[in-house]
Amino acid sequence: MSPKKNSNIADCKSEMVKPRRGRPAVPPGLVLKAADALFADAMDAIAAAAGVGKGTLFRAFGSREGLLNALWAAKLAALRNDVEEGDLPLGPETSSRERAVAFLDALLLFKLKNIHLIRALELGPGVLQSEHYKWMHGLLQHLIEDAALGAKAGDAVFEAHVLLAGLHIDLVEVMIAGGLSLEAIRQAQAAHARAMIDSARFSRNCAKRG
Repeated sequence: MSPKKNSNIADCKSEMVKPRRGRPAVPPGLVLKAADALFADAMDAIAAAAGVGKGTLFRAFGSREGLLNALWAAKLAALRNDVEEGDLPLGPETSSRERAVAFLDALLLFKLKNIHLIRALELGPGVLQSEHYKWMHGLLQHLIEDAALGAKAGDAVFEAHVLLAGLHIDLVEVMIAGGLSLEAIRQAQAAHARAMIDSARFSRNCAKRG
């Protein structure tokens, strides 16, 4: 569908299937499904695919960024569930070092699976202040702190930001376009994460000996 084509569903028609008081609730599942497939298109294309008027869409989500955040939250919920339910190798029997590596690998694959959404989201403002980023950073920081117990204060905070920065979708796409395979990127990312955590451990041990 061309992004230039306006929705042919009038906003009032989408809201007034039958007489009622107030505004009807927008169907979030239908809207998010349409947005997932069509976010590269204009908002009117998303509204048309969801079967609602564009005004209804904006009232439900506030803005393009609001719709992006809602779709991101819906997608991320599945990943969070995998992490919290132990479907990833993040259980107590796995070392925190390897849990951090597994989490970063899951994030990389998640971003590539949802590349159009992630690209639109990461090009927008306020990504690092979002609750979604704070969750990712907080979990990774905790894993690093646990893996390098006693390291200098602030090391885990900094290292978690650095490791997440390496997963920015623009950077990942540049590496792939430059000839790196997905498997090569995954292996390099895992080696880098282990090296950073091991470095924090080394600094801790040196401080103890000093």
